[in-house]
Amino acid sequence: MITTLLVANRGEIARRIFRTARAMGLATVAVYSDADADAPHVREADQAVRLGPAAARESYLNVEAVLAAARATGADAIHPGYGFLSENAAFAEVVTAEGLTWVGPPPAAIRAMGLKDAAKALMIAAGVPVTPGYHGESQDPAHLAREAGSIGYPILIKAVAGGGGKGMRKVERPADFTEALGAAKREAAAAFGDDRVLLETYVARPRHIEVQVFGDAHGQVVHLFERDCSLQRRHQKVIEEAPAPGMSDEVRQAVCAAAVRAARAVDYVGAGTVEFIADASAGLRADRIWFMEMNTRLQVEHPVTEAVTGQDLVEWQLRVAGGEPLPLTQDEITLNGWAMEARLYAENPAAGFLPSIGELEHFVLPESVRVDTGVEAGGAVSPHYDPMIAKLIAHGPSRRVAAHRLAAACAQVQVWPVRTNAGFLARCLEDADFLQGEVDTGFIAARLDALAGALAPSDQVLAAAAQGLLSQTPVPAAEPQGPWSALTGFRINGPRQGQVRLYRDGQAVTAPLVDGPLSADVLLNQAGAIVVFEAGEAFAFTGSPPQAITGEGPAGDGVVIAPMPGKVVAVAVSAGDKVLKGQTLVTLEAMKMEHALTAAFEGVVETISVAAGDQVSEGVVLARLTPSA
Repeated sequence: MITTLLVANRGEIARRIFRTARAMGLATVAVYSDADADAPHVREADQAVRLGPAAARESYLNVEAVLAAARATGADAIHPGYGFLSENAAFAEVVTAEGLTWVGPPPAAIRAMGLKDAAKALMIAAGVPVTPGYHGESQDPAHLAREAGSIGYPILIKAVAGGGGKGMRKVERPADFTEALGAAKREAAAAFGDDRVLLETYVARPRHIEVQVFGDAHGQVVHLFERDCSLQRRHQKVIEEAPAPGMSDEVRQAVCAAAVRAARAVDYVGAGTVEFIADASAGLRADRIWFMEMNTRLQVEHPVTEAVTGQDLVEWQLRVAGGEPLPLTQDEITLNGWAMEARLYAENPAAGFLPSIGELEHFVLPESVRVDTGVEAGGAVSPHYDPMIAKLIAHGPSRRVAAHRLAAACAQVQVWPVRTNAGFLARCLEDADFLQGEVDTGFIAARLDALAGALAPSDQVLAAAAQGLLSQTPVPAAEPQGPWSALTGFRINGPRQGQVRLYRDGQAVTAPLVDGPLSADVLLNQAGAIVVFEAGEAFAFTGSPPQAITGEGPAGDGVVIAPMPGKVVAVAVSAGDKVLKGQTLVTLEAMKMEHALTAAFEGVVETISVAAGDQVSEGVVLARLTPSA
C-alpha cells in the first residue's frame, strides 16, 4: 500500500497527480530545479527536495538525485508523470531495485514499445495492423534512400525512439531526402539519445486516433475508448477530443480491440495509450487504421478521457501500482457526452509560433472549464522546459457544445507580457470545418494564415485603448488642433465625436472615441502602455511613438538574430556562400523544438558568428547577409 508519493516531474502534471494523491490520503513529495524553486507544485507538496540546476539533464533527468530525494523524504512510491523519465525503462528498474513502488508499466513493456521498429514487429505478430514502410536495422543513408524510393514519395522519416513529432520529417522528393534525414537524426539524438530512424508511407489525409488502455497485475486489460488528436502543428498536438468525430460503433470496436491486443502482447500494467494513424480520405474505416506506437505513460490529454468516462485515471494508476485489480470491467466503462482539451502555449502564433518567455505579470485563466496549469500570476515561463503553460478542458452533451464552451474559455484567457496561442485556439475551435468534424493532421497547416496570422485590432479594442490612455494622460489628436477640434468631449444632444492617435508595434493607428461600456477588458501596463484583451488576443498601445532602438537591425536588413535563448544545433552555410530567400542558415533548438532561421532575401553570407553546439542568448547576432547585386 502506497503511503508517500514522490512525483518525479514538474508543473501542471505534478499538481494534477498531487490533487488525486491528497484525495486518497497519501503524503506527497515534490522535486524541483533551481528554475522551479518558487513554482506552485513545490509549495503544494507536503515535502519538496531540490534536484539541481535549471537544465533538465542536471535536475529532472538526474536519476540519482531523484532517488536520493525519495530516500530523504521516506517516499515509498514514484510517479514519473509524462516526459522526462516517464518512459525510461532503466529508471523504472532502479526505482523497483530501491524497494519503491513504480507507478507505471513494467520495464519490459516500456522497452518493448520504446523502439518503433521492434514494437511494430510485435504488433504484426499480435495481429495488430501496422503502417507500411521500412522498419529494418540498416541506418546507412544510401540504403535508407533506396528504401524510400521503393516505398514511394512522399514518405515520412520517423525516430525509432520517442515521439511527439521529434525526429520526424515529411519528404516530398528524392532530392530533399539527405537533408531531411540529417535533420531528423539530429533532432532524434538530441531528444532521445538515439538517432536511428524508420521510414513509413505518407498517408495523404491522416487522422491521429489513440486508445486509452489500462492493465493490472492480475491479467486484466481494458480500454477507455478513443481520443482524436488530429489537430496538430508540426506534429505537436494542439486540441484533443473524446470520442473521435465520425467514429462508428463498428470501427470503434475494431480499433479498441486492436489496442487491447497490443497491450496484452507486452503484458501491460498501468495506463498506456495505443496510437493509430487513420486514412480519412473516405471516412474512418477499420481496414484503413494502422498502429503507429504506444506511449507507456499517462498522456497529456488524459483529462478528456476522464471527462467522458467519469473516471480518475491517476487514481487508477495508484491503485493498480499498489496491487489492486482494475476498478471497473470493460462492460462497466461507458461514454458520456463529449470533451475537448486545448493546450495553452507560451508562444506567438503571429511570429511563426516562436516561444515566448518571461514573467507572467498578468495571468488570468477562465473559471468556466477545467484548467490544469503549473504556473500562476507573478511566476515566469522558463526557456528550459516545454512552453505549455496550461490545459483547458471542456465537457458537454455534444461535440458542438463542448467546442463552443472551450472556444469561449480560450477567448477569456488574459496573459501579459508573455504571448500565448489563446486566440489561435479559439479560432480553431470556431472554424466551420472543425465544427463539422472535418479534421485531419493537415487542418491547421491548410488554414494557417487565417488561424494564426497577425490580427488587426477591432474598433472596440482601439476605442478601449483610447479610453484607457485618455484616463491617464492626454493623447495627441489625429487631426491638427484648433479651437473646436480640441473639444473631443463637447457635444449637443449626441455622442462624443473624435479620434486620437495611438501607437502599436511602432506604427501609428487612429482610434475612435466612444461613450458607454466596451466589450474589451483593459489592463493598465506598468510601463505606461495599455493592453487590451479580446478573443484571447493581447493588443498593446502607447500614446507616443517608441524611442529609437539602437543595436542590430532586423533580419530583413541582413542581420539574423536569435529570437530566443537556445542552442545552435546546425549551421548550414559558410561565409561567402550564396543563398536563396527562405534558405535555412542556422538551426536553433529552444524549449524542446528546433527552429530554422532562414535568409530574408537572396544574397551572400557575409559572416557566420556561431558554430554548432554554441549556447546563445536572445538577440545575439548569428549571421549577416548582403543582398545580391
